[in-house]
Amino acid sequence: MKKKFLLIVLVIIVFVAGTAWWLKRDTALAPTDNNSPNSQRSTLEALDKKQFSIDDPTSIWVVVNKHRPLNPKTYAPNDLVTPNVPMRANITSDEKQMRAEAAQALESMVTTGAQEGLGFTMQSGYRSYNFQVSLYNRYVSQQGQATADTQSARPGYSEHQTGLAVDLGSKSHPECDVEACFGQTAEGEWLAKNAAAYGFIVRYTSGNEQTTGYIAEPWHLRYVGKALAQELQKSNISTLETFFNLGNAPSYQ
Repeated sequence: MKKKFLLIVLVIIVFVAGTAWWLKRDTALAPTDNNSPNSQRSTLEALDKKQFSIDDPTSIWVVVNKHRPLNPKTYAPNDLVTPNVPMRANITSDEKQMRAEAAQALESMVTTGAQEGLGFTMQSGYRSYNFQVSLYNRYVSQQGQATADTQSARPGYSEHQTGLAVDLGSKSHPECDVEACFGQTAEGEWLAKNAAAYGFIVRYTSGNEQTTGYIAEPWHLRYVGKALAQELQKSNISTLETFFNLGNAPSYQ
């Protein structure tokens, strides 16, 4: 009787051990959930934050804000092209342009949007130092410097001068072009969700005014490349300042 009892115990032990081994094996072979917090953390750690310079004006990761002027302030890209996208009627020759890599990404994004029934228009792309002098001074004369500084960059401090920024409008709601209501248009909502897939971020978002120094601009996109744009989206980080631990830039130093 004792031998029979020991045999039964042995069988149970072997069964439990075997079951545990198979469960461990299945877990190891299971596909990774790329949306899990642990997966996002691993991806975040995997992205080399020093892959591109945030100081060099030619870098797609250059960070320009009220504490970080372009160096030199009169910098001008040497690879500007005109993307094949719809544009506003009175757009200037400078504003039609973007750096080649950003222009190609814009074309792809606008084409996909059109296939989904959306109508984007390019409102403004590259702006030279001299163009920004004129634009900024106009804002100051109309609104005063304090208000102007929340809406327009001073010359040498503008993302548009990098050739990597673009303001987009909506064919269906042109009254919302370069206005807060653009964010509620079909085009604005689509960009907030999908721009990262093409390497763009909405640069100035609501709630981050003290970080970026500017009011929310749902129409203002900045090209940073797919890797960084998608990393920001996945990790739910809204600004380049936060991602690169640069601190807030609410006003000029």
